[in-house]
Amino acid sequence: MSTPTRAFQSLRLKNVGRSFGGQDALVGLDLTIRQGEFIALLGPSGCGKSTALNCLAGLLPLTHGEILIDDQRIDLLPAEKRDFGMVFQNYALFPHLTVEKNIAFGLEMRKVPKSEIKRRVADAIALVKLEQHIKKLPGQLSGGQQQRVAIARAVVVEPRLVLMDEPLSNLDAKLRLEMRTEIRRLHQSLGLTTLYVTHDQEEAMSMADRLVVLREGRVQQIGTPAELHNQPANWHVADFMGYRNLIDLTVTAVDGPTVTVGAPGFVLRGTAAQPVTVGANARVAMRPEDLMVVSPDVRVHTGNSVRATVSVVEYHGREFAVGVTGPDGRNLHVRADHAPEVGSVVELTADPARVLVFAADPVDPSALSVEERELLEVRT
Repeated sequence: MSTPTRAFQSLRLKNVGRSFGGQDALVGLDLTIRQGEFIALLGPSGCGKSTALNCLAGLLPLTHGEILIDDQRIDLLPAEKRDFGMVFQNYALFPHLTVEKNIAFGLEMRKVPKSEIKRRVADAIALVKLEQHIKKLPGQLSGGQQQRVAIARAVVVEPRLVLMDEPLSNLDAKLRLEMRTEIRRLHQSLGLTTLYVTHDQEEAMSMADRLVVLREGRVQQIGTPAELHNQPANWHVADFMGYRNLIDLTVTAVDGPTVTVGAPGFVLRGTAAQPVTVGANARVAMRPEDLMVVSPDVRVHTGNSVRATVSVVEYHGREFAVGVTGPDGRNLHVRADHAPEVGSVVELTADPARVLVFAADPVDPSALSVEERELLEVRT
């Protein structure tokens, strides 16, 4: 298979929005996708990610905005004229057609010569490693094999953009891992441009070049996996990117980027992820792996520790996931290299650089100083 013949330099969604019955499902989406990129739309159910994909695919008309490929509008074109490939969550295979016929279907609709169809279908089947199953019907295949057929059908037409709507959500955990690798391999080997919708942040981070995090139809942050992992723009993004510990505390001191926050019996030093002031309410975000149970024979050197009571211990192979209750009664998720006893009091520690302090309420940029605005711009 070759690189799509109708390749583009960039595809732009400009102020794209979609409403249903007067309710906004997607608001002001601005996104530029470069040729060869793998973009993941990420967020919880109902955040607008599938709406965005369906608008791009031409399955939903836009309420406002426009979609352009190399400065030419395509949002007024019907879906079949956009030259996109689509992989659905439920595979959407024809049950009465063999694997071979399912994959060939799009080429037949495009009136591709039979000799060309035969060659391209054979190439696509080899890419997804289904040579032994070409005469089988979808009902005779496993879920993973059906998903491979759906992917082959999408890429065999050599589309300029491949759209994938939660394609792995119906597979078991082991198969999801395998298919993640396969999709990324196909993306790279075929030089595809891919837009991928998922609610699984680990899945998105392992596959995508850039992530677009959505919440209630609005973009919260766009960036590389590393940027979103290390520098979430707000506590909503932090929450979705694995910062399971979200704690409401009061700011007691600010010294440049270092912030001290606390509540009765609970004091932490952290790093300002958004501008905050002394006396303000803040939401502190910490990953479980950044909040460690200190081994009894290890001395704490960070000066950033708190005592808590162990409530549950889970074995995770090389480490233990531990649920604890802090001195003020709040529950926390932490990690340990040993198994503390349930009911025991342990000491927790965290590197202040990994304790992110966000404003509990939305930040009004007009009310900030020049220095605070610069900090906000760096974080977002």
